[in-house]
Amino acid sequence: MSGRRGRILSGIVVAFFLALGAGGWYGYQELPRIPGVPKAPVVGVPQGALEHQPLPAYAGPHPRVMPRPPEYYPFPITIGETGPVEPLFAGPSAYPFYCDNNSVTRRQPLVDNHDREGVPVFAENENGELTDEVIGYSRDCSHPTAVTYYYRSTTDGAFHLLEDASGDIDQVTVNGRTTDFIVRLETGTINRFHYAIAVLRGDGETAGKPTPSNWNRRLIYQMRGGVGVGRRQGDISKGDIVTRRADQLARGYAIVYSTANQTSNHYNIWLAEDTARRLKKQFVALYGEPLYTVGLGGSGGAIQQYLFAQNAPGLLDAAIPLYSYPDMVTQTIYVFDCEPLEYFFDVLDADNPRWKDASERTVIQGLSASNEVESRFKTLKTAAALFDGRYRDGARGATECTQGWRGLVPLVNNPNFAHFMKNFVDEVAERTHWSHWEDLRQFYGAGESGYANSTWDNEGVQYGLSALVGGEISIETFLQMNASIGGWKDPLDQTGEKLWFLNGNLFPAELSVWSEQNMNVGSLDRPAPRSRASMDAIEGIYRSGHVFLGDAEIPIIDLRHYLDGELDMHHSLASFSSRERMRRARGHADNQLIWVAHKDYTPLDEALDTIDRWMLNIMDNPEAGVVANMPAGASDQCFDQEGNIIAAGPGVWDGAWNSQATGACMQEYPIYRTSRQVAGAPITDDVFKCHLQPVEQALASGLYGQSTPFVAERMVDMQRIFPTGVCDFREPDLARPAEELIPVRETVRIAGQRISPDYRQAGDNLAGEEREQPMPVSLPLEQGARD
Repeated sequence: MSGRRGRILSGIVVAFFLALGAGGWYGYQELPRIPGVPKAPVVGVPQGALEHQPLPAYAGPHPRVMPRPPEYYPFPITIGETGPVEPLFAGPSAYPFYCDNNSVTRRQPLVDNHDREGVPVFAENENGELTDEVIGYSRDCSHPTAVTYYYRSTTDGAFHLLEDASGDIDQVTVNGRTTDFIVRLETGTINRFHYAIAVLRGDGETAGKPTPSNWNRRLIYQMRGGVGVGRRQGDISKGDIVTRRADQLARGYAIVYSTANQTSNHYNIWLAEDTARRLKKQFVALYGEPLYTVGLGGSGGAIQQYLFAQNAPGLLDAAIPLYSYPDMVTQTIYVFDCEPLEYFFDVLDADNPRWKDASERTVIQGLSASNEVESRFKTLKTAAALFDGRYRDGARGATECTQGWRGLVPLVNNPNFAHFMKNFVDEVAERTHWSHWEDLRQFYGAGESGYANSTWDNEGVQYGLSALVGGEISIETFLQMNASIGGWKDPLDQTGEKLWFLNGNLFPAELSVWSEQNMNVGSLDRPAPRSRASMDAIEGIYRSGHVFLGDAEIPIIDLRHYLDGELDMHHSLASFSSRERMRRARGHADNQLIWVAHKDYTPLDEALDTIDRWMLNIMDNPEAGVVANMPAGASDQCFDQEGNIIAAGPGVWDGAWNSQATGACMQEYPIYRTSRQVAGAPITDDVFKCHLQPVEQALASGLYGQSTPFVAERMVDMQRIFPTGVCDFREPDLARPAEELIPVRETVRIAGQRISPDYRQAGDNLAGEEREQPMPVSLPLEQGARD
C-alpha cells in the first residue's frame, strides 16, 4: 500500500515539474533574454582603457555657442575605402567596443591590429564561410564603403537584389516622370558606426558615380530609438533604411542613416551630431546640397531631433519627431521612481487591497495603468510564486512602469549589468562599468571610486503629494510610502540583476523583478535614506547640451500614435513637456505642432507634405521667419482611426496642464502625469535637484491643503522622513547653472536661408502655475522606437 502511495506521489511530483518545466520553457521563449556568446566577442582592449580614473564633470561652453572644428577628412569616401575612425570633436573613442553586423554586405570588420584588441577576424574558406583561423583583430570595426542595388518587385512588393530581377521591377513617378523603382544603397563606416545612404538610381549612373536625376532634392535624416549604454556599433540591414523608408524613396526622397543615430547603441549627443555632420558631408559630396534636411525618427530618434535643433542649428532644417521625449536624461528623473514605487505596492504594502487593482497605482505614479491589460510578466510571476510568496496574489492588470520601463532602469543605472555583456569575454565584461552614466562620464564626471557620477536625486521628494492634498490617499499611506522608499544605492554598492530572463539563469535561488537589492528600503520606524545627486554632474549635463532647454527655432511636427491606454512607454505627456520648455525658453512654442492619431492611422505623408510647404515658404520669404511662414491650415490636430481630423486649431490641446478648458483633442486623447508631477513638480519634468524647505515652512505655506491638520499631527514623523526638508518646486532646479547657457540671439540657417531668431517675452511662471501652491520616456530591450 505504501509503495502504491509512493508511486502516486512520485507521479504527482513528476507531473508537477513537467508542467512547471513546460510553463517555464514557454515563458523563456516569450520573454526577452540575453543572447548567447557570439563567434567573435571582444577579447581585449587597448592599454589603459578600463582604468576608471576620477574625472571632473564637463565645465565648458554649451554646444550651441561652441565652435566646431573644421573637417579634415577628404569626403567622399569612395567604394572600397573606409571612413574616419576618430570623431571630429566628440572626444576620443571609448573601449571596449563591439563590432555588430552589416547584413547588406555580410562582411566581417577589417583587421586593424594583431594585439588581441577588439574582436577576432577569421579566415574564410573557398565558399566564403568563416573558419576558426584568426587572421587578426578589429578594434574599431571599420568596413569598406560598398554599394548594392535593390529593386522593388511587382510580384511580392519586397526588395530584392537587382541582379535577381526577372521582368518584375516596379515603377514610380518622380519629378514628373516614371522610372524604375531601383534603389542605390551605400554602406560603410564613419566614426566606427555603420552608415547608409539610399536614393533612387539616377540616369546613367554607376555605383561609384551616382546621379541625382531621380532625387526630389529633399533629404530625410533618419534617426532611431532604444535604450543604450554605449560599447557597441549596432547592426545595419536593408530593412533599416530601404524597406523602412520605401514610401519616401518612392516619392524621390533621399535617406541617410547611421547606427550612431540609434539610441539603443548610445545616448552621447555629441557623438550623434559629430557623425551626422560627417554623413551629410558624404551625401553632399555624392549628390549635392539638398533643398532642406528633415529629421525623422521615433523615441530616442525624436530626442536627437530636439537636441540637434537646440545645439546645432543648421544641421536639420525641420523635424518630425515621432513618439517624442524632450531628452533622455530628464526621463530618468521619474522613470527611476518606478521600481521603488512598484516594490512598495507589491511587497511593502502588500496587505493593502487597493494596490491589487493596478489602475489605482496611477494616483501615485501618475503614469497610465489598467486592470484590463495583462502583465507581460504574468508567466514569470506565476512560476516564481511557487518559490516566493511575494509573487502570489499580485495586482490585476499592469502599469506603464512595468509594461514599458521594467528592465530598463538597471540597464541605465547598474554598472554591473548590460543585456549584451556576453558579446565580451568575461575578463573584459567584469572590468567594464556598464551604465548610461559611465558611457557619458566625460560629461557627468567620475568620483574617487572611479565610478561615473549620477544626476538622479529624490531627496525631499514627497511621493503622492497631490493625492494626499486631494484626499485620494490617507496620511498613513503617505507617510509609510515616503518612509519606505529610499534611493538607489551608490554604484560601488550595487550588485548584479536577478531578472532571470535578462541574466540567462532559469529560476535562481533569488528572483527580483524590482532590483530591490540595489535600493535603500526603510520603514516608518527607520526611514530609508534618499539619493543625493552629484551637483557637478547635473551642471555638467546641462552644459553639455544633453538637456532640452527648449531653444529650438526650426519647424517641428511632433507626431505620435495615442498609446497611453496600452501602457506603452511613449506617453503623450512628453510632447507637452517639450512644448512648455520651449515656451519657457523663447516665450512661445508656435513653431511646434502636436499631432496625435489613433494607432491604426499614421499621418506621416501629411506631415512630410506640411513640412515641404513650410520649407518652400521659408525659402521664398525668409525675412518673415519660421512661424509666419507656416502653411495655411497647418495647426495642432488629432486624427481618428480612419484618418479623419477630429479637431484642429489653437486650443485643441488645452487642458489642466496649462490651466485652460479642455480642448477637443485633449478630450479624445487625454494625457497623464509622472510621479514627480504628482509630487508637485512642473510639467517640464526637468528638476533634477529641488530646492528644499523645512517641513514647517511647507506646512505654513499651505502646501498640504485640506490635509494640513493631518500633516501637523504627524510632524515628528514628517521630520524623521524628511530630515533635510521637502521639495519646493516653486523654485527652479538647484543645480542648473545660474548663467544663461544660450545667451546668443543670432540668426539661424534654415533651408539655406538666414532666419532672425523669434524670442518673445517669456512668462515668469510655467503653465498651470497660477496657484500659489505647486500642484501637479519593457518590451524587449531593443524596443524604444516606433518610427
